[in-house]
Amino acid sequence: MRVAHIFRLGVKELRSLFRDRMMMVFVFYAFSLAIYAAATGMPETLNHAAIAVVDEDRSQLSERIIDAFQPPYFSRPRIITLSEMDARMDAGLDTFALSIPPKFQHDVLAGDQPTIQLNIDATRMTQAFTGNNYVQTIIQEEAAAFVDRHRSVTDLPVNLVLRARFNPTLNHAWFGSIMEIINNVTLLSIVLTGAALIREREHGTIEHLLVMPLTPAEIMLSKIWSMGLVVLVACAFALLFIVQGFLQVPIEGSIPLFLTGAALHLFATTSLGIFLATLARSMPQFGLLLILTLLPLELLSGGTTPRESMPEFVQTIMLAAPNTHFVSLAQAILYRGAGFSIVWPQFLALIGIGAALFALSLARFRRSITTMA
Repeated sequence: MRVAHIFRLGVKELRSLFRDRMMMVFVFYAFSLAIYAAATGMPETLNHAAIAVVDEDRSQLSERIIDAFQPPYFSRPRIITLSEMDARMDAGLDTFALSIPPKFQHDVLAGDQPTIQLNIDATRMTQAFTGNNYVQTIIQEEAAAFVDRHRSVTDLPVNLVLRARFNPTLNHAWFGSIMEIINNVTLLSIVLTGAALIREREHGTIEHLLVMPLTPAEIMLSKIWSMGLVVLVACAFALLFIVQGFLQVPIEGSIPLFLTGAALHLFATTSLGIFLATLARSMPQFGLLLILTLLPLELLSGGTTPRESMPEFVQTIMLAAPNTHFVSLAQAILYRGAGFSIVWPQFLALIGIGAALFALSLARFRRSITTMA
């Protein structure tokens, strides 16, 4: 096995990738606009939800309730008529439509319990579920403060002091941006290496390689280092310019240490991409295999939901996946500022998993090119 062969074949792969405009657009989008969208559009929080109010009371209390809906949770309330409410909901202009009945303030001061109608567009399920609690709390607090002429504070026997570490403002963009980078590193590494091998087969150039004095390991390693390098450079760009620069997300730990862990992860996932490409006969088949492989890797690795909330047997099985260890070391380094003395078990696990996937993929690749020959 010659290093010169691996290097020249890798350069050939890079030239082929750079000529593929659609793939280059996909790479750029995955590490720029996709990260921004994931950071600013996290569904777990209410953000500028559209709300309209039908105010048939026109009282101080109703105006006080309307003024309580403020950004960033809600957009400025739009005052509408009762006849406009259904039409606006049907058109999708409002997520929430609040109808305050006549004599609402009078009934509240009289000690009655008047009813306010809240209409919710349940097709926006996450915002509807979260916003419903927000709206109820705002109305109850404003009505109680209006009746008591002050905001009452309940004295509790225990004083709970909340200290949020690593994300003091509980900003969802800090989590969304980093997790999107982690997911896209896995996605792009598998797609690029798999597409590179399938592209060789579809264009007939794989036969040219077979008649050259090249070993299967040289062909495979050339695709691994070239496609891995593209993803690694794109990851560093996104981390420095999109996450740190544009989104202003603070990075606590060492970026070179994180990129080293990302390189080990790429070694494993690019090998997996070649393995899937040897199973598929065309790009559509590769896409179907990618769905079956990528979804469990991302959903069960701890990047979307905590691993502690999963069944124990799932946690045990996912220890064989490189994503599990990559998510753990990425969160430890980038969020908590961990050093190598803390994340070395994850590094060791990635080396072992990468070596196993490379050996498995190389054996499958040799078998597939022998069949072609």
